Amino acid sequence: MSPVSAALTSDGWLLFATRALRMFGYGFLAVVLVLYLTAVGFSGGEVGLLLSLTLLGDAAISLWLTTHADRLGRRRVLIAGAGLMLVAGLAFVATPVYAVLVVAATIGVISPSGNEVGPFLAVEQASLTQLVGARRRTSVFAWYQLTGSFATATGALAAGLFAQVAIDRGASPAEAYRLVIVGYALVGIALALLFTRLSDRVEVPPREVTDEPIRTRLGLHRSQGVVLRLAALFALDAFAGGFVIQSFIAFWFQERFAVDPAALGALLFGANLLAGFSALAAGPLAARFGLIRTMVFTHLPSNVLLMLVPFMPTLPLAAGVLLTRFSISQMDVPTRQSYTMAIVEPDERSAAAGVTGIARSLGVAASPLFAGPLFITAAVAGSPFVIAGGLKILYDVLLYRRFVALRPPEERTAAG
Repeated sequence: MSPVSAALTSDGWLLFATRALRMFGYGFLAVVLVLYLTAVGFSGGEVGLLLSLTLLGDAAISLWLTTHADRLGRRRVLIAGAGLMLVAGLAFVATPVYAVLVVAATIGVISPSGNEVGPFLAVEQASLTQLVGARRRTSVFAWYQLTGSFATATGALAAGLFAQVAIDRGASPAEAYRLVIVGYALVGIALALLFTRLSDRVEVPPREVTDEPIRTRLGLHRSQGVVLRLAALFALDAFAGGFVIQSFIAFWFQERFAVDPAALGALLFGANLLAGFSALAAGPLAARFGLIRTMVFTHLPSNVLLMLVPFMPTLPLAAGVLLTRFSISQMDVPTRQSYTMAIVEPDERSAAAGVTGIARSLGVAASPLFAGPLFITAAVAGSPFVIAGGLKILYDVLLYRRFVALRPPEERTAAG
């Protein structure tokens, strides 16, 4: 990690720390969220609707925050996001009343997938790009991805063990899962405190702020068309991924193979850990083959493996295929993030990351409406894996055709 370590300032290390803490919280929550909602009596349709509203509300709030972050101040936006995590977590702890949870999920920040939600990723990506420069950007993003994946994995493992211990000591499943959600709320407090320690170096330098007369409400100017096309494709990929968010994967393994919470946590721990390490190959591969080619040609085989999971007849085989899939599934993430940051102007970075990130949130928000009832219905419980893999392959093909010729500046310079 020495080249990346040398590239990071104190602000960079702090952003890595907030990434780790936040993703631990997301992994902690993802293992139990659907289990908690079903334990308190909600149907598959109600769970799917709640998760969709969770992601839609997050998308709306995060879109406004990220497209204004470079003007309002990146630190302020990050602190606001941490506050929304706290609000949502406390509401889920306080009551199982469906209407209250719908409101809290819509206006707060809840991650049912174990993946990033809220304004954090967009603002942190923009800040890191500014801090490390183009040459090390993809490698830094790969380590940033690994940090998040390892933290998510650790959170999933901890949540499973914590819930299992609580149940073994006499707590009901709903009570045990509720204690895990308390931990998620506490993460919001810790994040807010850490974000206050960031310096002015994470903000947009005045010389890089462009007062374009064509500036749009999305905070974009020259790169608007390209970003919107990318956003549409990323929404398709996220819609596909929403069929197999980690909360649903945990539920499917429990229903299909009667896996207990501790084992579920261990499975998701392994999946996230493998996903994180897979991202480390992104930097060298992108340097040799280009960002777009690395994104597509590492993503395709992982999607085939995803489609095979429900056809495995035993737990070891299903878990093995899932873990193999995760071992190659995340090389497109740092390359996708790096590509987006590379092709836009400096004062568009938070907005570009925000718009593409919100597009992903909107895409994934629709999926639980369809996936929830499918997972609950035994006869078709495995179909979301097939649907997700097929749609992701379509995304890979479209992305390659549309963007392989649009290279970032460092690739054009190297080619020249």
